[in-house]
Amino acid sequence: MSQLQAADLGLKSVGTLYHNLDYAQLFAHEQARKEGKLSHNGTMMVDTGKFTGRSPKDKYFVKQAPSQDAIAWGNINQPISAEIFDEIYADVTAYLAGKDLYVTDGYSGANPETRKSVRFITEIAWQSHFVKNMFIRPPAEDLPGFAPNFQIYNAAGMTNRKWQKHGLNSEVFVIFNVEKNIAIIGGTWYGGEMKKGMFTMMNYWLPLEKILSMHCSANIGHHGDVALFFGLSGTGKTTLSTDPRRRLIGDDEHGWDADGVFNFEGGCYAKCINLSAQNEPEIFAAIKRNALLENVVADPAGNIDYADGSKTENTRVSYPIDHIENHEPSLKGGHPKNIIFLTCDAFGVLPPVSKLSREQAMYYFLSGYTAKVAGTERGVTEPQATFSACFGEAFLPLHPTVYGKLLGEKMAEHGVNAYLVNTGWAGGGYGVGSRMSIKATRACINAILDGSIEDAEFDQTPFFKLSIPKQLPGVDTHLLNPRNAWTDKENFDKIARKLAGMFIENFKKYYVEGDIDFTQFGPSL
Repeated sequence: MSQLQAADLGLKSVGTLYHNLDYAQLFAHEQARKEGKLSHNGTMMVDTGKFTGRSPKDKYFVKQAPSQDAIAWGNINQPISAEIFDEIYADVTAYLAGKDLYVTDGYSGANPETRKSVRFITEIAWQSHFVKNMFIRPPAEDLPGFAPNFQIYNAAGMTNRKWQKHGLNSEVFVIFNVEKNIAIIGGTWYGGEMKKGMFTMMNYWLPLEKILSMHCSANIGHHGDVALFFGLSGTGKTTLSTDPRRRLIGDDEHGWDADGVFNFEGGCYAKCINLSAQNEPEIFAAIKRNALLENVVADPAGNIDYADGSKTENTRVSYPIDHIENHEPSLKGGHPKNIIFLTCDAFGVLPPVSKLSREQAMYYFLSGYTAKVAGTERGVTEPQATFSACFGEAFLPLHPTVYGKLLGEKMAEHGVNAYLVNTGWAGGGYGVGSRMSIKATRACINAILDGSIEDAEFDQTPFFKLSIPKQLPGVDTHLLNPRNAWTDKENFDKIARKLAGMFIENFKKYYVEGDIDFTQFGPSL
């Protein structure tokens, strides 16, 4: 039985409080409430309604002192007044009052010195299941005295009918009040809002303490060598870090403090589209009881068609990290030896692997580049560049240069190597060249992790001034210099200039008068 009272949750009244249910109890509630269906192997499958991803245009911070001086206001971090927040918060607590609620306590951050305790209040059993998967589960002895640093109220079934009066984007809302240590969510059932909400808050708190927060995966070798993998969606961040020869620290969100690297989470949240046992055996095997599938398509017997994206291309599974057999139980590692920036370059002009100086690493970290193939429904076939600062701009409350400078300082202090790895196209852009094989990419990653790339002789590319190995075991020498892989060299130069120009234009917003001019470490024309 829960010892919590309505007042402890900021509510006037409650029905039954289901506080920190175990997996078996949550599973029973999900079945009794018909919140989902079972797959053929007993994994719960749920649908998240019309929202199958985050709603970034509906995310706000309360603009008030002292946090207003630290937050980078703009399209990512939109301001809302304290008065409007208080009005919506009152509506949320009134909506939740008297209901049966699921209360789930967890930790964000594996380092006890800097972790945050967070309490999630939801009206849906599967959302409690989701956060139990994603956050670090406190040991039983911690629960009686658990005191949350932050509370998230998820009123998924409620919408803000006064959104136009409030000057908001829609009836959906995800609002953070830093000073009150509260977030409120309404109008969307998507579980990822809670996960990324706490990531956003960690991105606010930690850098102010000189701890770097990172949107990356991390693993650790037999000799304790830690590697970080940064990359936007579709670049291979989760796949390449899940390596049977190295223990997985985490697949998405980490901090880097004076002791080393630590996971924010206690679980993984992997994409399922086109998932197969052959290509991603560890993730495929993690989908079993206690995992939670979102928006997948299955037949009446529960057999899942992972290739079916008719509900969404963003089909997902959350699972406790111990579903990955080869994981690091402490969720921590020492200071990284190697940092790998993954990019899927659909223009086909970036090398399969490049060694970066510290200054170049800061430049490409701030650029956060990948490229996506344009939508064919409009008849556009050429790639579209995407720049997301620090490979996670949507979750950065502070200015990107805060994170960029912290990365540079930590790399210098600990002598960290950095590399840029292209998992995209070679020999031409999308529609002309071919996608880099996973075998070739793995060979590049292996050469970085075992240190053999350091023995290579290096050359330099035009335009991007990247250091590239002339030879590398397991990689076609012809591919290592991207210009050599193109039949039409003049067209390569034309496309390379075009992409270099996009980098230069994008980076202008990071130049501050009197500060270090990092543009000299990026492409030039």
